[in-house]
Amino acid sequence: MFRDPVILYGSSISYFTGKMENYFRVKGITYERIVSPYPAFAKKMKKTVGVHQMPAVELPDGRWMTDTTKMIQWFENELQENTILPKDPVQSFICFLIEDWADEWWWRPAMHYRWHYKKGANFASNHLARELFKKSLTPVWLRKILLKRRQRNGYTVGDGIYRKNIESIEKNVINLFENLDKIFSKRTFIFGDRPSLADIGLSGPFFRHFALDPIPLEIIKKGYPNILQWLNSLWYTRISDNTSEYLKGIPDDLEPILYEIGNTYLPYLSANVEAVKKQKKFFDFKSEEMHFKNARYSQYRVWCLKEIQNLYRQLPEKPKKDIKKTLEKFHCWKPLWEQSDLPLDNKQEKKLPFWADRKMLGVYE
Repeated sequence: MFRDPVILYGSSISYFTGKMENYFRVKGITYERIVSPYPAFAKKMKKTVGVHQMPAVELPDGRWMTDTTKMIQWFENELQENTILPKDPVQSFICFLIEDWADEWWWRPAMHYRWHYKKGANFASNHLARELFKKSLTPVWLRKILLKRRQRNGYTVGDGIYRKNIESIEKNVINLFENLDKIFSKRTFIFGDRPSLADIGLSGPFFRHFALDPIPLEIIKKGYPNILQWLNSLWYTRISDNTSEYLKGIPDDLEPILYEIGNTYLPYLSANVEAVKKQKKFFDFKSEEMHFKNARYSQYRVWCLKEIQNLYRQLPEKPKKDIKKTLEKFHCWKPLWEQSDLPLDNKQEKKLPFWADRKMLGVYE
């Protein structure tokens, strides 16, 4: 373990900062979260790690890091005791799949609830105006207006959300709440009473968004209290003190989540690849229940799909067969491989977590 604390730069209401905090706490890594004022911090981060995005991590030796997925993989490799990955290769692969889904799919609905409704937008804009821009000479009321406009134009109405699909987006969120609440009514975490990477991944959309922002928090409190208990357990659990074992196999109550990944999320990644190939900055996407109009294309998410494919390719033959069987069962296998010739930049993201080539969405760059 490190002698000195790791520095975590990020807002107290940031999606991915919350994910990284939960990982550090579960893993027992001492850290200090710092909010560095803008715009100076954004300039410093771009110079240090290539892009500006929350969070950034500074190691005790002075190196800076970015991208929560790759940072967690790096820490797991460096600190191999008390891993958050199950030994079962099928479970481990599903953990990576759920983490990617949590990172890339639930970002948009989380931002919708925060910025679409007046109550949520007032809460978030007031908080960020005072937390991130506390040294700005611009009046707080104007900072709030600018933040609302920026976030909506970049990440909600500017990323595929419009009047006719709001109902389906919110229904998708409620389905997620229902599925997770059922799981956590039976056990503490996704794969038993021991936290895994799947829990850490899902803490991104929940810890500092769905279970913090006024509108979704009210929904969770009224109908899905087991989600709050899960978040509380995750925050206070240290895996070094946890003697529980993961359940065997894939629990039946995970099936709705895996079917959604196969029927909606992986086809969305495939549609994004098509948009990038055609150099279309915006594209429409439709699945059985979800549809987006003029969603932003993401070069980064092409790389995400490649990472999942590579994870499978690198496995020994026996686990490959078991994982393929599981993915076929939940309709994940075909969409995972629908795109083989991926339009990636040369050596894109090869230097992660110490240097990033692309943001998740190239907004305001």
